[in-house]
Amino acid sequence: MRILIAPDKFKGSLTALEAAAAMAEGALRVYPDAETVQFPVADGGEGTLEAAVAAGYEERLNAVVGPILAPVGAAWAIRKDASGAATAVIETAQASGLAQMEPTPANALRAHSYGCGQLIAAALDAGATEIVLGLGGSAMSDGGSGALRALGLKPLDAAGNVVPLGGGSLADVAAVDVSGLDPRLAAVTFRIAVDVQSPLYGEDGAAHVFGPQKGADGDAVELLDAGLRNWASVLRQATGREVNIPGAGAAGGFPASFLAFGNARLEGGFQLVAGLTGLAGKLSQTDLVITGEGSMDSQSLTGKAPIALADAARELGIPVIVVAGRILVTPEDLAPHGVVAAAQLLDLAESPADAVANAAKYLIRATSQVLEGA
Repeated sequence: MRILIAPDKFKGSLTALEAAAAMAEGALRVYPDAETVQFPVADGGEGTLEAAVAAGYEERLNAVVGPILAPVGAAWAIRKDASGAATAVIETAQASGLAQMEPTPANALRAHSYGCGQLIAAALDAGATEIVLGLGGSAMSDGGSGALRALGLKPLDAAGNVVPLGGGSLADVAAVDVSGLDPRLAAVTFRIAVDVQSPLYGEDGAAHVFGPQKGADGDAVELLDAGLRNWASVLRQATGREVNIPGAGAAGGFPASFLAFGNARLEGGFQLVAGLTGLAGKLSQTDLVITGEGSMDSQSLTGKAPIALADAARELGIPVIVVAGRILVTPEDLAPHGVVAAAQLLDLAESPADAVANAAKYLIRATSQVLEGA
């Protein structure tokens, strides 16, 4: 028997790679002669880099400017093929993550994506011809303007002065100076993993939907939204491109700047990462799939990595078992996705805190038990 063990991260307790190792140990207790293939999955957000590295991409580390100017160490990855073409993988959360900033109204206005632009520059220096951008867990609402600043763009106010970094200053931008913009942007393809449909601005846009998670109060949300609206207008004047499209509101509107100044396209996160890592080839040689994540809920059913993987397995007639920290959907919800059995760590742990603190131990046991009963 060949078992593909392909979980997403258990947020707050285990990386996807750690979760896969625990699941594999649990599976081998029941099927000691099975061949287990550990293959972390992601849906284009946090965890995308880990999935790429697990699939053979070379991890690199750069010191960059964090979301509120403090320096941070940010990882990214690259892989070259036989023809010399190179694909780089960058997560916005690595350089400009919410985990690197206290979510306050002032910081929500100050936060920027400059460090992400520094990672893009590093990828270009390394010869990348394609850059995959994983969005998620970001601190900023600056429309990607900070990243372009790191690549040589100058946003100017009406007096011709460069405006400060951060989404809170975008309303003051009157024009952009592109004379110093890195010319290599025109020669690279950006593939941006997006699973939300939020536009750049408006009631369903980046500031209103995601700003409060980043510390923005009502006044800050309105200021950020006005700034993103103005940024879209400035980009339109500079490039002739409309950037207020579904998905452009992801990661504080980060895609907008690259839709305007780059050769960029938005793609579904799971499908992008699956193609990037060669998941389809692994799946075609599998008898059973075990997947999971920290919380399996109604949002998971909208195409998050474990359920998207389950759907792909179901199309091939491969049964799927889910093991999650907690499961907030019913077996009837999971069955149409090919899930034949499921287990949650909360049924074994003494409390939710215990489940988080000792997730690996309970994941081993839960995987064994669900396989014994399947």
